[in-house]
Amino acid sequence: QVQLVESGGGLVQPGGSLRLSCAASGSIFSIYHMAWYRQAPGKQRELAAEITNRGITTYVDSVKGRFTISRDNAKNTVYLQMNSLKPEDTAVYYCKAFKSGYNYWGQGTQVTVSS
Repeated sequence: QVQLVESGGGLVQPGGSLRLSCAASGSIFSIYHMAWYRQAPGKQRELAAEITNRGITTYVDSVKGRFTISRDNAKNTVYLQMNSLKPEDTAVYYCKAFKSGYNYWGQGTQVTVSS
């Protein structure tokens, strides 16, 4: 079992930055692949970025060059640095830990990009 708690969401103006954090507990964090998903109002949840347990990263095209996913295994935490934010980035952002068919989700944190 893995428990995940996201933080760092909020209201930001277009062009601004936020850093989301996801703190994990309950199991060996370093063995899990980690991902950030997002769900905008009226839309399906979509993958934004993921990082493997070896640190390999992938991004959806819409966030490439603006978002950076990273992990600190010593702190059992994964981060999502979001720069040059756009109104279309507005969504609830969810953290996921996964490996070998097991999936664990956090409760989500709201990000609103608006002037």
